[in-house]
Amino acid sequence: MQLIEGTMEFVLAEACAVAIGKFDGIHRGHQALLHNILAQKKKGLSAAVFTFDPPPAVFFGRAESRGLTTRAEKRRIFEKIGIDVLVEFPLCAETASMPPEIFIEEVLVKKMKTAYVAAGTDVTFGGGGRGGSRLLLAYGKKLGFAAEIIDKICLDGREISSSLIREEIERGNMERVAELIGFPYSVTGTVVHGRRFGRTIGMPTVNLLPPQDKLLPPNGVYFSNVSYGGKHYKSISNIGYKPTVSDENVLGVETYLYDFAEDIYGKEITVNLLKFKRPEMKFGSIEELKAQMQRDIREGKW
Repeated sequence: MQLIEGTMEFVLAEACAVAIGKFDGIHRGHQALLHNILAQKKKGLSAAVFTFDPPPAVFFGRAESRGLTTRAEKRRIFEKIGIDVLVEFPLCAETASMPPEIFIEEVLVKKMKTAYVAAGTDVTFGGGGRGGSRLLLAYGKKLGFAAEIIDKICLDGREISSSLIREEIERGNMERVAELIGFPYSVTGTVVHGRRFGRTIGMPTVNLLPPQDKLLPPNGVYFSNVSYGGKHYKSISNIGYKPTVSDENVLGVETYLYDFAEDIYGKEITVNLLKFKRPEMKFGSIEELKAQMQRDIREGKW
């Protein structure tokens, strides 16, 4: 996958089909856009994704910087599904004030060589967010590219959106989140050395320090599974600060893998959060904590 980041000075080598959006979460609605542009590869077009960096809501201070998917996660997903070109277009004072007509003419047509563009009904671009689906359709006819506006996907009467998924994550409703996204919500990172407390009580765990720009569900224990080395391992995870054994204010994701004995320090793994079990709590003693961990592990095994 060709990655274009941090520059406005680029011109693609060949005509492409472009999906425009924020793609926070790459949920089922986003997947419909991506499916459309990937289908255009059969017509000889490159499949491209165009997104702003940082997202407009973050740039204008309307949203926090923590996302459903980090930049690295988005890149991995786009490459995995077959996107040929990813443009992370820099959003700054100059580009944020660009008239939407100029954006279409100079960026989409001249730089991207757009032959086909897919966007959601709520797409906005250009100064003041004045550009939208109607302008894309009109300029497609004027400049000779095909434009397709994709309707929102609904589940149980509500439109699937990044904001709805955030609400469910903040409630710890991971099963609902998986329905909205189309796959389990996950945290990816490198396994780091922890306090090795789990080993001292016969329950060794692996530890991740989640990216600071990753939105996490409430602290607590979750049934999970771990993706590593092309395989999936049943597991149970704790998100939090380990209040019983540590006074350090470091947020981590600690995971016990069933029937797993490999040394994976320094390796990258993905923890898929399946279901909330209980909130994080401080126990009166190490023995109480150990007993609760044993109960959690027994329940998570089945």
